[in-house]
Amino acid sequence: MPTILGQNQYGKAENRVVKITRDGATHHIKDLNVSVALSGDMDEVHYSGSNAHVLPTDTTKNTVYAFAKEHGIESAEQFGIHLARHFVTSQEPIHRARIRIEEYAWERIEASDANSPVTGAEEAKHSFVRKGQETRLTQITYDGERWEVVSGLKDLVVMNSTNSEFWGYVKDKYTTLKEAYDRILATEVSGRWRFNWTDDEQCVPPWDESYEQVKKHILQAFAETYSLSLQQTLYQMGSRIINHRSEIDEVRFSLPNKHHFLVDLEPFGLKNDTADGAVYYAADRPYGLIEATILRDGCEARIPVDLTTL
Repeated sequence: MPTILGQNQYGKAENRVVKITRDGATHHIKDLNVSVALSGDMDEVHYSGSNAHVLPTDTTKNTVYAFAKEHGIESAEQFGIHLARHFVTSQEPIHRARIRIEEYAWERIEASDANSPVTGAEEAKHSFVRKGQETRLTQITYDGERWEVVSGLKDLVVMNSTNSEFWGYVKDKYTTLKEAYDRILATEVSGRWRFNWTDDEQCVPPWDESYEQVKKHILQAFAETYSLSLQQTLYQMGSRIINHRSEIDEVRFSLPNKHHFLVDLEPFGLKNDTADGAVYYAADRPYGLIEATILRDGCEARIPVDLTTL
């Protein structure tokens, strides 16, 4: 029985593009996940394998990044309109383009003191926290006499679009990473903290207030630390909690480094420079994973090293 070709399409799915626009000291983020699907006069590529009418999916990916630089991203809708129009009007065999875009919203991190020369509004202009934010966690253990309360959060995604460097590291024959003096620092915070409330004779901590204050200190430490490594930022986050919250003796963080790499746009005649706002490729794996425990002096570590067991 003869067969015929039905509906078909092709393209590049889930192109993660992050566009940083710099308005002086104030930065703006557009974070998109763009999927391109093209259809049209594509019978022969299926029947005979002829690629004469095929625009490579790699080209559609490159177009997404180049358009982010050339046209900016006013809105997800307008960006998609630019892309769809380009694919259909520039390639005769392409009759239909479908652009699907997910946008991940960010809001600015509020600095602790807008009038402070150290932690003022300058920092807040380039520090962001992903909307949607975190899941709150707690674990209560009781043996009839003593309590152990470990609370925390996960999936709190934060980004600094500048004030982060990474250089001076060990290099061997397998090292290809270039030193960075102005980079995006982003992570998805998973943290736990242990309270020093252990018996009913003690004053019970204000749980909700404590959680909100811990989260505030995590965010403000992230925003206000000029980071030379994610390890340094992690330590500042934990230290700030210990120093400001007397009810907490131990903090443990697991921070995956959500890498953002500059896209090479030179093949398209475009300069991708951080000084005037750059286009980055947001990589989801592999990723660096930074973990550590911060303790009040004289206290013993009790939070499991592997947070997935907690």
